[in-house]
Order: sequence, then structure tokens, then C-alpha cells
Amino acid sequence: MYPRKSIIPEEFGLPGLVSRMPRKPVFRDRVNKARFIAKNGSCNLAHKNIREQGRFLQDVFTTLVDLKWRFTLVIFTTTFVSSWLLFAMSWWLVAFAHGDLDPGEKTRAYCVTDVKSFSSAFLFSIEVQVTIGFGGRMITEQCPTAITVLILQNIVGLIINAVMLGCIFMKTAQSNRRAETLIFSRHAVIAVRNNRLCFMIRIGDLRKSMIIGATVRLQVVRKTTTPEGEVIPIHQIDVQTESAVASNSLFLLAPLIICHVIDKNSPLYDLSAMELQCSDLEVIVILEGVVETTGITTQARTSYISEEIQWGHRFVPIVTEEEGVYSVDYSKFGNTVKVATPPCSARELDEKPSILIQTLQKSELSHQNSLRKRNSMRRNNSMRKGGNLHRNNSGLAPPKVQFFAPNDGSQNLNAVT
Repeated sequence: MYPRKSIIPEEFGLPGLVSRMPRKPVFRDRVNKARFIAKNGSCNLAHKNIREQGRFLQDVFTTLVDLKWRFTLVIFTTTFVSSWLLFAMSWWLVAFAHGDLDPGEKTRAYCVTDVKSFSSAFLFSIEVQVTIGFGGRMITEQCPTAITVLILQNIVGLIINAVMLGCIFMKTAQSNRRAETLIFSRHAVIAVRNNRLCFMIRIGDLRKSMIIGATVRLQVVRKTTTPEGEVIPIHQIDVQTESAVASNSLFLLAPLIICHVIDKNSPLYDLSAMELQCSDLEVIVILEGVVETTGITTQARTSYISEEIQWGHRFVPIVTEEEGVYSVDYSKFGNTVKVATPPCSARELDEKPSILIQTLQKSELSHQNSLRKRNSMRRNNSMRKGGNLHRNNSGLAPPKVQFFAPNDGSQNLNAVT
């Protein structure tokens, strides 16, 4: 049988209408990409297939400082125990060569008194190297070899102490410890400041000791392709900030907002609000300075990916004056508020300045309308309160009092109020 045709034409059917409906662009979720700099400042980079491992041994001290604490403590303990065992063997050989270990000869002078076994030689080695000196075992002037071993052990012990203690001191006084109190805002914002689109972050220092000569550098890291077809996976582009234009340092007394004006030289010049969410870029922030108390140069780092950049927001003020003292409320350090910001790119704003004017006018009108609604609501509430008060007052009015007086010979009563 032939299929039965529908009375409604195919172009007006449900499939035909759906096919002709305009479809909105669908933005797929961007695949989570490994960020170059983590939020805590650590570099997310793995070094593989390094063939020349011997280069690390040429700078042993830096290698020891860069190691983790557990490896440093293991090397520290192993080095001292090995040196004690090595010189314990040397003292035992000296005593054996001189005949101090022979129990038959009592009248002969010893090289080292009370060294009669390897255990006693090991204890004497520890006493010599760490200068404990209990007094039970001591060296005599009978053996020049023992004197030579004593000098060598003292020199080697001093070298080991200097290297190991210096390594531990450098690990405890590393500059990244000071960077733990240098904080960055959780999100970056893009808003209009002085009629220009600006990329802004907030930085702060939790300690009272200041960072001398603090500088802030911004870099945009993104994957780019050159006209010749070369793919650069990590292309670093320097970003200019307002603070670096006038001077090269910051006075980081209170939390500051670092501002980058998105102009023609900015890598964010062609990005709109929608394109920013779909872009694959990372903004790296580097804060450097000299610690006031120790004089050591410190560096704090963080980064912001596209999901951590809020378009049309501004940081709330956190510095207030209370009784002649400026107070900083760090509970609002990363808080932002929405402000009127055009969703277009900075290039479109430069080509069409009317977009910014229209956006500000719409924001002003909406602000005025909200104020009018608030005022009308206040009036209605006040009128309702006044009506309720009038009703309550009417309810409290004194009741009518009736006086009855007899009429002339009649039974009717007149009510007088």
C-alpha cells in the first residue's frame, strides 16, 4: 500500500518548522587544561628525559637546598654516621697497628687510652668530631699517626657541619616562606575605569614588616601559531600595568588594586565577554620585592584562567578610617560587585564610543528606576502604617454616653450624647 499523505503540507509540519528555526550558537565546555602556574604559585611543569644528570652534582649545595625535607634529613644523618664509622675504623686500625688491642702487654703506652674494641673506637670518633670530651678516652703523644688522624677528622667534621647546617638554615629561611603572607584576590575583574576597559587584580601583605621595592609583572600565556605555521605552546606576552608607567616599584602598605588598561598593545584587546569565556589563556601575576627584616629577595606568584576572570565586576573598598587609624577588613578582600560594563571588546569600544555612553545611560536609568521603586515602596509602607495607626486611634475613641431624662408625662426617652 502507498503511504497516506497528510492534509498538512510537509513544510508546515513539525520537522519542517524545526529545521527552519534559527539556532543559537552553542558553546561547548572547554576541556580543562593544565595551568602553567598554580594558584599557590608553584610551577606546574615536569622535566623529563634529562640525560645530563651530572650537572646537578656540580652544584651540590643548591641541589641539597632544593631537595625535600625528608631527603635532606636522610642525607644529613647518613653523612654524619658515615663519617663517624669511617674514622672509627681509622682509630681501630691505629690501635691495632700499635698493639693497643693486645691484652698481654700492659706496660706499653697506648696511642688512645681505653680504645680496646671497635665499639670504643666508634665512641671515641664521635667524641672527637662533636667535641663532647667525656674524659674516659684520650689521645697521647706516643703515635704521630693518631695525631694526623685527629687533625683530619676535625677538618672533615667542620666541613660537614658547615655544609649541613648552612643547608638547613637556607631551607628554613627560603624566600617562599615570606611569600605565604603575600596574598592575591581569588578572581580577576574586567570593568570600566576612566572610560577604558581595565583588567584588575588585588594584592595585599598580611605582615606589618613591609616589602621594599615591590614590583608587579603581568604576563599572558597562551598557545599561538605564527604565520609560518610554527606552534608555540607557551607564548609569554608581557602586560603593562599603570603602576609601572610612573615608577617601577609599589608602596605595599595596604592592599592595592593593580590595573592594566586594555589598549591596542594589550593581548586582551580583541576579546569580548563571550570570547573570554571560550578562550584558552592564562594571566600570570608575579610580585617581587626585598623582605625588610632579612634583606632576602622574595617572589610570590599566581595565575588566572578565563573562568577566574569576572567581566563587569569591581572590587569593593576594604580600607576605612576608624578613630584616626586606617583599618583593613581582609574578610572582604576578594569581594566584588557588579557594575555597568559593555560586553564588547576594547577594540569595538574604540571604534564605537557610543556603546559605552549607551551602557552608562542604561545603567543610570535602571538605577533611577530602582530608586523610584524603593521610594514608592517606602511611601506605600508609610501610608499603610498611617492607615493602621488611624484605625487603631479610631478604635481607641471614647464611647458614647447616653443620658435618659423623663419627658412631660410620656414614656419616651431622649438620648443625649
